[in-house]
Amino acid sequence: MLYLLAFIFPIAWGTILFVKFGKQETWPKGPYMLGIILTDIFAIASMVAGKPITLFTLSPKVSFAFDMDVVGKWFLAAVLLLYTLTLVYAFVYLKIEEHVPTFLAFYFISLGALIAVCSSANLVTIYFAFELTTLTTVPLVLHEQSKEAVAAGLKYLFYSIGGALLGLLGVFFLYSYSQDPSAFVPGGVLDAAKASGNQTILLVAFFLAILGYGTKAGMYPMHGWLPTAHPIAPAPASALLSGIIAKSGVLVIIRFVFYSVGADFLRGTWVQYAWIGIALLTIFMGSMMAFGEKILKKRLAYSTISQISYVMLGMALLTQEGLQGGLLQMMQHAASKACLFLCAGAFIYLYKKRDVRELKGIGKTSPMILWAFFFAAMSLVGIPPMGGFTSKWHLAQAALNSGLGFLSALAPIVLLVSALLTAGNLFPVVIDGFFPGHEEGEGHGHGHGDRDGKGGDNAHSDRDGKGGDHAHAAAGEQKKGPFEKAPAMMWLPLIGLCLISLVIGLFGNSLVAMFGGIV
Repeated sequence: MLYLLAFIFPIAWGTILFVKFGKQETWPKGPYMLGIILTDIFAIASMVAGKPITLFTLSPKVSFAFDMDVVGKWFLAAVLLLYTLTLVYAFVYLKIEEHVPTFLAFYFISLGALIAVCSSANLVTIYFAFELTTLTTVPLVLHEQSKEAVAAGLKYLFYSIGGALLGLLGVFFLYSYSQDPSAFVPGGVLDAAKASGNQTILLVAFFLAILGYGTKAGMYPMHGWLPTAHPIAPAPASALLSGIIAKSGVLVIIRFVFYSVGADFLRGTWVQYAWIGIALLTIFMGSMMAFGEKILKKRLAYSTISQISYVMLGMALLTQEGLQGGLLQMMQHAASKACLFLCAGAFIYLYKKRDVRELKGIGKTSPMILWAFFFAAMSLVGIPPMGGFTSKWHLAQAALNSGLGFLSALAPIVLLVSALLTAGNLFPVVIDGFFPGHEEGEGHGHGHGDRDGKGGDNAHSDRDGKGGDHAHAAAGEQKKGPFEKAPAMMWLPLIGLCLISLVIGLFGNSLVAMFGGIV
């Protein structure tokens, strides 16, 4: 029952709080903080003491069941860390948003859906949990309810549903040619005797399924939703979308390939080579598209396309070392990219600035936030001792040891080129923030908004134009840096996310030992 409690509780809690506070302008932090603490307790208890449970059975091969292995626990740990830290941050950031109770309701409901994805015990269960994740995260994207937000939310919805339907095609074929698909089994459940003579149609179906589930992860050519949805969503939603929600597709692919189909069936086939090629193309393409983008959140969104495909590359190698490197990359990217999106949100909250050219000199007034941005960027680039170095080292080694000929050498080259492009995307923000040069006066003043009474647009005023205590019109406050007025609840989560990446960098070699015996 612990598995059921772990994902049903946040769904019920979010619904109850919406009924209670949904039409109010005020939203007390206490009930929401209590909800996330209880959710964490129930989820951790399910990780430690959860027992397999079958909710109900539709046929001998189709059942809804829940259980959790080491991979599910690894993903669930990332979900809990990001949702908890982001909620603390959101208590500050959401002061500039409307419809906050609605946002927080779907925040908890989507958390429950993700916990269900992590604890699903077979393909049918994880497919429905995966679809529930899509439906419950669309409101986070269209939260602002502007024309652009609604369009972005619908684009995300249509892409995700289309991808999931391709995935469902693979599930149909797998269930027709499997032994017992009622549980995930390392090595897969595909019946070799039944599959014999039908390899061609099965490979096509399985390849389409990988593309379909890869839609959520932004894998080419199904990546179009991601750079549209991320910039328009509130910063906490962007952090979750990039950090962990997009990776629900990664978990489903791991379950599909390594625990259902079996890596042996795909190894050495055109599916593996095409998968590796698409992953490498997406890595390079995402980095290139981010390079010239001026809107910071959109630049980070393109970077997400590239970085999640590192995980895809590790899986596509179909080796133990590749999967281990991919799982490390998944966690470090979750922490680092969430941190970067929250930093971008802090710049919006403090200065109403989204363009990277408007952030020059920002390090003098928001040093802690910019330092967090710097350390998270270090991890994405792959600079030791941050987690990105450890994960990418394992991925490069796995590629060189994969015995795939030309692709074995091409993969590390693409990883290095992508790292250079990522550095070119992110480090200029830090350099210009701390060392603005001769444009310091102009960039610094512009970035902070007019302090002489025009701060309604450029300071972090409320959307209704009242500004309230966010306008900083008092003369005494004008002499202070905006960061001095940013509470600890905004920057402490950033430090926590950087520490997670650092831990992965320092202890990554010990962590990969957990993922043995999968391939």
